[in-house]
Amino acid sequence: MASSTVVRVEGAKNLRRTLRKAGKDLSELKAAHKEAANIAAAAGRGKAPNVSGALAATVRGSGTNTAAIVRAGRASVPYAQVIHWGWPGHNIAANPFLTEAAQETEPTWFAVYTEAFDNALNQIKGI
Repeated sequence: MASSTVVRVEGAKNLRRTLRKAGKDLSELKAAHKEAANIAAAAGRGKAPNVSGALAATVRGSGTNTAAIVRAGRASVPYAQVIHWGWPGHNIAANPFLTEAAQETEPTWFAVYTEAFDNALNQIKGI
């Protein structure tokens, strides 16, 4: 009959609880996503084509637990997608102002994520 070995880890319960909390903190980044989206949206408003200002006025950011989202357009400004992505069949060239704004502000919104991750990871105790 083989003998069994028992290993007891002091603080294992605390470690499991802390790792669960850290995982939860990292998955709930809604505030960081919203802040990052607002940074890109502000730059996008400035880069939007300005004929009447209506398109720029619709650029807005939002955040969920899993994504930063920048939107433009609404029912009264239905042409936002066509302006941004273009419509070759109608000879409308793309003007990817939101994409460019996100790329240009990447160092700023990346710092927001770095801080959010660091704050969540600093909450881990028992490792």
